[in-house]
Amino acid sequence: MTMADLTDFGSFGFDVSGDATWRSCFAVSELAVLSMGAVGLAVADLIAVLGLGPRPAVTVDRRLASIWFQGSIQPQGWSIPPLWDPVAGDYQTQDGWIRLHTNASHHRAAALMVLGCKPEKDAVSEAVREWAKDTLETEIVAAGGAAAAMRSRDDWVAHPQGKAVAAEPLVCWERRAGKCRDWQPTNDRPLAGLRVLDLTRVLAGPIATRALAGFGANVLRVDPPDWQEPGVVPDVTLGKRCSRLDLKSVDGLSRFEALIARADVLVHGYRPGALDAILPPARRVALAPDLIEVCLDAYGWTGPWAGRRGFDSLVQMSSGIADKGARWAKSDRPHPLPVQALDHATGYLMAASAVTSLRHALEHSEVGAAHLSLARTAELLASLDPMRGADLTGSGQADFADQTEHTPWGPASRLRPAISVAGAPMRWDRPASDLGSAEPAWC
Repeated sequence: MTMADLTDFGSFGFDVSGDATWRSCFAVSELAVLSMGAVGLAVADLIAVLGLGPRPAVTVDRRLASIWFQGSIQPQGWSIPPLWDPVAGDYQTQDGWIRLHTNASHHRAAALMVLGCKPEKDAVSEAVREWAKDTLETEIVAAGGAAAAMRSRDDWVAHPQGKAVAAEPLVCWERRAGKCRDWQPTNDRPLAGLRVLDLTRVLAGPIATRALAGFGANVLRVDPPDWQEPGVVPDVTLGKRCSRLDLKSVDGLSRFEALIARADVLVHGYRPGALDAILPPARRVALAPDLIEVCLDAYGWTGPWAGRRGFDSLVQMSSGIADKGARWAKSDRPHPLPVQALDHATGYLMAASAVTSLRHALEHSEVGAAHLSLARTAELLASLDPMRGADLTGSGQADFADQTEHTPWGPASRLRPAISVAGAPMRWDRPASDLGSAEPAWC
């Protein structure tokens, strides 16, 4: 991907400052810069199209962009719960490696049912060794779980799903006639008043809506009644109101329809067809004919795995990233990226897609949907050449803003923004909030 490949998101290039780089055989920091640059380009073009002033200059700080891919919050006197469930991780099978993703209780239950063992690391490890990796992957996925066998890049390129993903565009656009509601933008807050309905969970989708909130969008996140993700909530709910609804209940669906009817942008991470089963496309159009949708999938929108559950760490295993990393690191086990770069980059590309859709609505009276996937972002990453620079080992105090963020869990420091749009600085009007802490209603 070159600067020319960002033309979907903006018509000019952007500047890059700094040279810090995540150490990897993949271009992780380059991906961070490009995906954040796409957001800046999209916002700059939107400002110009809105007539809020001349198109502003865009700069991405390479060091800060890289660190945002690791995490943006530094607790003061408290700690964030562990990201991973104790059972989650990489396990050796009869013929290779497999990763089990068990953070969600139903995914853990599915894996344990197939393995027939206790929810203990040693017991799982012993049980997994009795299986061939592809067979175990198939059985866990069929049982409703989430798992991925480690494949080489060559294996993935030759795989039916790998071929399908490679043939997809980075962003698949679907457009129809439509127009934008006047969302009351200003030159320094170009998304002020824009109502964004967030139906996403870990991790790419919440990053997308966090970025939109940084330019002024009114983001309302909606989760199921029992959903929890304590390891990432303090990082990704910045700038949002967080509510809960049971979309399977009559009352919950009715309230959800009321939210849809007043939304400008819907961001969701449902697998293909899943949201349609809850609220069919025709009904969504009837409720909100000018609604912009940005949709996330793990393994792409075509091919035999289009409906498969997936997460960043699993796509890294499937697509050959973990295998190539192991060879590069001379390791005898999977070697993932230093950060969950597929999630983060896809999140910023989703945010850029939402802003670009707003511009298209203003310029061409078109609205519609943008479809992105973690697996397609993995192909973008694989196509980039790493640049040399000072090895990045993590954040320092100078990387954080001077202001203290007062969260429900305690005070915290937040990274300074990596994206700079002249005259429209990224900032967040609300601190991070806990899930279910707000009413499911627009404010």
